[in-house]
Amino acid sequence: MTDILELGKQAKLASRQCGLLGETQKNKVLELAAKKLVENTDKILKANMEDITAARQKGMNEIMIDRLALDKERVAGMALGLLQVAALKDPVGELVLMEKRPNGLEIMNCRVPLGVVGIIYESRPNVTADAFGLCFKAGNAVILKGGSDAVQSNSAIVDVLCASLESCGILKTALQFVRDTKREAALALMKLNGYVDVLIPRGGAGLIRSVVENSTVPVIETGTGNCHVYVDESADFDMALNIIENAKTSRLSVCNACESLVVHRAVAENFLPLLEQRLCEKQIVMRADEKARTICNSMEEALEEDFAKEYLGRMVSIKVVEDISEAIQHINHYNTGHSETIITKDYANARRFLREIDAAAVYVNASTRFTDGEEFGFGAEIGISTQKLHARGPMGLKALTTTKYMVFGDGQIR
Repeated sequence: MTDILELGKQAKLASRQCGLLGETQKNKVLELAAKKLVENTDKILKANMEDITAARQKGMNEIMIDRLALDKERVAGMALGLLQVAALKDPVGELVLMEKRPNGLEIMNCRVPLGVVGIIYESRPNVTADAFGLCFKAGNAVILKGGSDAVQSNSAIVDVLCASLESCGILKTALQFVRDTKREAALALMKLNGYVDVLIPRGGAGLIRSVVENSTVPVIETGTGNCHVYVDESADFDMALNIIENAKTSRLSVCNACESLVVHRAVAENFLPLLEQRLCEKQIVMRADEKARTICNSMEEALEEDFAKEYLGRMVSIKVVEDISEAIQHINHYNTGHSETIITKDYANARRFLREIDAAAVYVNASTRFTDGEEFGFGAEIGISTQKLHARGPMGLKALTTTKYMVFGDGQIR
């Protein structure tokens, strides 16, 4: 098995160098890495095809293969993501607080790197480049542990990124990749106290739960997405249908896709047949409560577990509610703290929804699919945090820093 402890030691050493790099030096690495990714597209796609072939032999479904698959456009997208991160303002050194105390002490609080960031993730090879770019721009070293189904793709991408570091005189151990696909390697990474400063799981509910339950390193949870669209009594039907279609069907396998629909009783009889027609055209299976099924008898019966499920596929749950109070109660009970939206013309209901829904991102009259680092102007993202400590929502550069107090005196004693 890979010596995870040795990777941790090397990353810790490299993190000292990364933390002292200036913005120009970091951008030079990212720009070169972007260029080399494009130049090595054929090599990366060949490795990716090995992963896809193996995945199909194991019976992986096509939705999950879509998460795994790369093409020239997606490799170019990875490169563009690195360039976008390079164009972002460096958060390291940013002053959060500057205050002079009555005793003459000058207290400053400024952003500094976290140090070593460990990331355990599944399937998507583009995460490899995104995670490196964000962690490195924020002055951190990073240890990546990808899923076994993408090991060839990730290895090819890491080789390109490490070569870019070396070409710029940076320790290539600033990026460590755990090629060992055994579960024991992941568990060892979760125990690297003293070497890994924070661990970020990015994937399905099982992976996140495993990291939270087994890690002795501090964890930032990037959560699953049981995202809701609530169609209020005053909703514009065309708007609601378009938003639901986009939120549910534009990409089935992502965490910001809509998985649950909530519809006000007053509009259910007129709206649900339109919704049924629209979603049937997209081959979406609808699992609904009894009230919805009396209106649309082709809908399947929803079990209790359906209202809490992140399907990541062609299914959606539907609940008819009496009013906005029940809608908010239902959503807060079943959601995962990711992204929720209300479709309404009622300003008071919109304000109430924004105030009372407990989630990282809450929308009015817009698709949940916008919960994304690039869409929020952060460049590539490290994940969507659904916890409430340190970082919440799309995690960009600032979420990968901490702060340090710097205090200037001229002889004060206490």
